[in-house]
Amino acid sequence: MHPHTANSLNNQAALYVYQGRYGEAEPLLQRALAIAEEQLGANHPHTAQSLNNLAMLYQEQGRYLEAEPLYQRALSIYEKQLGTNHPDTATCLNNQAQLHQDQGRYSEAEPLYQQALAIREEQLGANHPHTATSLNNLALLYVEQGRSQEAEPLLRRAARIALASLGASIL
Repeated sequence: MHPHTANSLNNQAALYVYQGRYGEAEPLLQRALAIAEEQLGANHPHTAQSLNNLAMLYQEQGRYLEAEPLYQRALSIYEKQLGTNHPDTATCLNNQAQLHQDQGRYSEAEPLYQQALAIREEQLGANHPHTATSLNNLALLYVEQGRSQEAEPLLRRAARIALASLGASIL
């Protein structure tokens, strides 16, 4: 199978996940991962993306024990192939942080959110929409922990970035 087939499967699965059709999404994501591993290799960034997608499905379903090793493997690939300061690495760190947050493992989530934020600020800039997403995610972790005074400046900054970069149409 061609690697583009894996992309098509991932896209179709993403639609199913969005629609809550998890049972239909899972075999597509597993097949996309198998194609990526076979055609591109176990350590290719596209394989990492397939791992990440499957992990996100498992996380959405509350299957945390299955999601975590997939995120860890994806992160390892991104770090080795793209570097520790790549935006895709930051996205994977963010996803792992969200997994820990979903499980109430706040002390593990916080440094991952902070690392993702630092990468995005450095690589994408202080005013990039993905930087705003990282600010927002870290802030929401703080809110969930009752740390609203730490959350507020992050949320204000995220809102300023969103307004500046995406325009007033978001309101």
